[in-house]
Amino acid sequence: MTSPAAGTARTPRTALAELLAGNRRFVSGRPIHGHDVTAAAAVASGDQQPYAVLLGCIDSRVPLEAIFDQTFGSICVIRTGAHVLDRAVCGSIEYVVGQLGVPLVMVLGHERCGAVASAVQALRTGDRPGGSLAYVLDQIAPAVAEVGPDDPAAHPMAVRRHVLRTVATLRVDDLLAGPVAAGRVQVVGALYDLATGAVALLGD
Repeated sequence: MTSPAAGTARTPRTALAELLAGNRRFVSGRPIHGHDVTAAAAVASGDQQPYAVLLGCIDSRVPLEAIFDQTFGSICVIRTGAHVLDRAVCGSIEYVVGQLGVPLVMVLGHERCGAVASAVQALRTGDRPGGSLAYVLDQIAPAVAEVGPDDPAAHPMAVRRHVLRTVATLRVDDLLAGPVAAGRVQVVGALYDLATGAVALLGD
């Protein structure tokens, strides 16, 4: 299966199907896209027409273009610690959806996330770090609190809860809520398995 031509994947359903098909190619060891200079030059010659924007973690083990087997120009990627939102991230997503017509926003968490582990530890011990790292952990803390920081499974449960909270926040964003309600844009949450490379969608 090949990726759709630029501009052809313009519904949330087709965009999500292409992403997940790319992940299946990646997991099976049969990717079709290579990141080479000829592909970059071909895309640079025209306007960009991505079909999805992915918000993921900065973890070096989760390169989003690779795990979804995507080439130049197909997806926009935003990465922060534990996919934490701030105004710049939300504004970037608003731009991609509003100006480029992207129909799909995916929030991708991953197993064994270090930022979530740090938030769990901070809530358990009361030892809050300084600097801007405190902001990152503060944004994850509500998910940890919801699952209970003292639960032995707090870390994996908080990873999932934090993805779903991020999705919920984006769905009611001032400039995204209208397109989401109209069905033109879908915001979904998913989880990446570091051991297998597979991506699984998370239910609301």
